[in-house]
Amino acid sequence: MMLRGRSRTLALLGLAVLLALAAGACVGAGGGTTLATQTPHPPLVPASPGADPFSLLAWLFTPVFQGLFIGLVLLDNITGDIGVAILLLTLIIRVLLISPYRRQLVSQKRTQLLQPEVAEIQRRYKGDRARIAQAQQELYKSRGVSPLAGCLPSLLQFVVLIPMYTVISNGLTNPDPSGMLTVFGVQVAQLDCVNIVNGVRDNMKPCIESVVPWLGGLNASTPWAPIAILGVGLSPLALVSSLLQVVQTRMTLNPNASKDDPAARAQSQTMVFLPLISLLYGGILPAGLFIYWIASTIFSIIQQYLIIGFGGLFPIFGWRPAFAENHAPRFPVAMPVVTPAGDEVVGVQEARTDLDRAASAAATIRSAKKRDRHGRRGGQ
Repeated sequence: MMLRGRSRTLALLGLAVLLALAAGACVGAGGGTTLATQTPHPPLVPASPGADPFSLLAWLFTPVFQGLFIGLVLLDNITGDIGVAILLLTLIIRVLLISPYRRQLVSQKRTQLLQPEVAEIQRRYKGDRARIAQAQQELYKSRGVSPLAGCLPSLLQFVVLIPMYTVISNGLTNPDPSGMLTVFGVQVAQLDCVNIVNGVRDNMKPCIESVVPWLGGLNASTPWAPIAILGVGLSPLALVSSLLQVVQTRMTLNPNASKDDPAARAQSQTMVFLPLISLLYGGILPAGLFIYWIASTIFSIIQQYLIIGFGGLFPIFGWRPAFAENHAPRFPVAMPVVTPAGDEVVGVQEARTDLDRAASAAATIRSAKKRDRHGRRGGQ
């Protein structure tokens, strides 16, 4: 439990550090920021390596920003709509992540399938935490399952979200981001800036048109929070994103988990914590980031539906629809069972694990000793 708690804490701290690195991955030539101010924005150029570790890591992070930014510019040139370009870039990113995300989902599902055996281990060695931990580790290793992989599907979208934040907040607000389109001295994309009139650039306006017509003309590069509650801006896009995250997280829950299961409790906390972040930052983060986040979450929901089905999505307030009853996913996950010969066979856990065989052998030896003692007494 302490290990899982520390892992979640370290993961969140790591995300905060990466967010800071992403913000520093592209800086102006004069060291200025790209926020809306009364002073002209300096051109956006790749970060240079410095003597301090932060500058060095920001420089290493620059290629990720450049790749995403160049992709966004190319798609914007093709579609002429920054909102559609963000959606297409999201689709490309998620297609590239299909395989690793599937591996995480499979590992998580297999961890859930092992819960009965884990419960048996806890019952068998009750009170001996060291022996329980060792037995669980042996069980997971024998089945090729990583128990820490369960939280990664929920955090994976945040890892990709961080550079996208920088692309939207910095790339779409800078008057001259052309320096980020050059790789090894070669310009890989053309950029027709809307802030250039009669050959003169207006350094007070962004280069890329970031208005999304099909969303009521909102600006993708700035926050959009038209609803105020207790002085806090609430974004409708953030609300939609939060609801979709709740659906996604509930689908990853084990429908057969006990209320006392620590893993289920951790996932339930995540289900509340992560959507709450979206709501709180809805009035701070740019609207384009939530376009990406919503599209990415919908993609995750579809992929989860195909692999693990509805999971723990139902019942909702006691309601379970008929279509969710006995539903089988399109690509169900099977548990690899270790046979006595050491080969893995995909199927239901019918064969006993090494741990079960060892425990059975120990019980047989104890029974034989008891019979031997009884036999001696009888002979005497």
